[in-house]
Amino acid sequence: MNSNLAPCVSILGTGSDVGKSIVAAALCRIFRDEGFKVAPFKAQNMSNNSSVTHEGGEMGRAQVVQAQAAGITPHVDMNPVLLKPSSNVGSQVILQGKPLYNVSARDYFRNTDELFQKSRESLERLRKRYELIVIEGAGSCGEVNLMQRDFVNFKTAQAADAPVILVADIDRGGVFAQLIGTLAVIPEKHRNQVKGFIINRFRGDPTLFDEGITYLEEKTGLPVLGLVPFFDHIKIDSEDSVLLECLVDPKEGPTPGKANIAVLRFPHISNFTDFLPLENDSQVNLHYLQQPRSLVDYDIVLLPGSKNVRSDLRWLKSGGWDRRLREYSAGGGEIGGICGGYQILGSSISDPQGVEDLKGEDVGLGMLPLKTIMNPQKTLSRSVGRWIDSGDPIEGYEIHMGQTELTGDLDSLIQLQSRNNEATAECDGAISKDGKVWGTYFHGLFDNKPFRQRFLKRLYSNYQPDHGQPDLPISEFRNQQYDLLAAHFRKHVNIEKTKSIIGI
Repeated sequence: MNSNLAPCVSILGTGSDVGKSIVAAALCRIFRDEGFKVAPFKAQNMSNNSSVTHEGGEMGRAQVVQAQAAGITPHVDMNPVLLKPSSNVGSQVILQGKPLYNVSARDYFRNTDELFQKSRESLERLRKRYELIVIEGAGSCGEVNLMQRDFVNFKTAQAADAPVILVADIDRGGVFAQLIGTLAVIPEKHRNQVKGFIINRFRGDPTLFDEGITYLEEKTGLPVLGLVPFFDHIKIDSEDSVLLECLVDPKEGPTPGKANIAVLRFPHISNFTDFLPLENDSQVNLHYLQQPRSLVDYDIVLLPGSKNVRSDLRWLKSGGWDRRLREYSAGGGEIGGICGGYQILGSSISDPQGVEDLKGEDVGLGMLPLKTIMNPQKTLSRSVGRWIDSGDPIEGYEIHMGQTELTGDLDSLIQLQSRNNEATAECDGAISKDGKVWGTYFHGLFDNKPFRQRFLKRLYSNYQPDHGQPDLPISEFRNQQYDLLAAHFRKHVNIEKTKSIIGI
């Protein structure tokens, strides 16, 4: 191994959603606290929950979170390949921050050598700049049918000479089969890279699992580095929409004495982290809705971003949501759209080149006089401006393929001041004359504290910003959560043995 390159550790999983991202984020924070200059890395991520870096590149949200936990600025080298699913069988490929092409899963896996080489270049740059790299794998590292073409898991670990820590989720059951079965199906050269286990999401008395730990260690000859209890008191941005499923279509409706917000849960929802500052507010009742229902008594309905806007528009119409939204609007309800949701509120969305879907055009909801044309040139920017109506400062980011043109008498929402640190006098978004329907391309809108407080006060007149606990700036809130995460893992994971495994 090149002695000038930082050591690495690979966090691989027995399956998807076992907690690899969280384990990696926790280790980033812990090693940062110990004085290491640490950075995250994931060779290839699959998620529609992405963000824009300060250089104007696009990367997966999980590595943004891990970079924040490490106390560093996110960079596209931390996630050189990002797949953004636009259908059940196809994705847009983002390479080192820029859109490359759309591809089916079958075609993508035919040859990943070039992408692997690019990811290695990114990793090497990180290893020259930092003192330790925490590598995250993807899905299950034991998928034998994909192993020859999978460069995210053992192939990257091997290229980086990184010891592997295997993460399993005991909450879903079968943890012995998860760990021992994974070791059984992977080649011997990969088994030799695995140096320990972390068992995640344990519930109950940990002493009841002592015999389980003994069994695993005797059976495999590998140490169980940690038995991490399940937690729900720490709020960390999720990598994808899996965690949304438990929040969709709650039985209860709007709650008196709170700001009641409905977000439509599109099949291709993207950047749902836009709404986390609202979810985390104790005076807000936020529901993700998938099955059409009455919207009466909701203070606002929000249409989120989408990776396949025309497909989600068709879904919305086929289920009857269009009728529900029109009834709600006719009754004086407020509707807001962000990115894809903004486009859906217009009169038409056309994709003449098949950039996001099949070539064609769909009629929008017609609630705002505007039309959108999909463009192969993707807009990626960190944007700064002010909300025109209130003058509140706004910072956020834009990720969209479409270009939207206003075709009727509408006011702009945001006066832009800069995009990617370059001054601009352009405006963003549109709002109807009565203020009841509006849309914007800004992601991260509710991260802006003054705007968020004024927004919620307008929805719910009794809203008190400092109710319960101070309403922290989002950056301070996230830092608090990373500290809580590190404390939780430090208590339940043998960090000294982990450091010994890494060789630091």
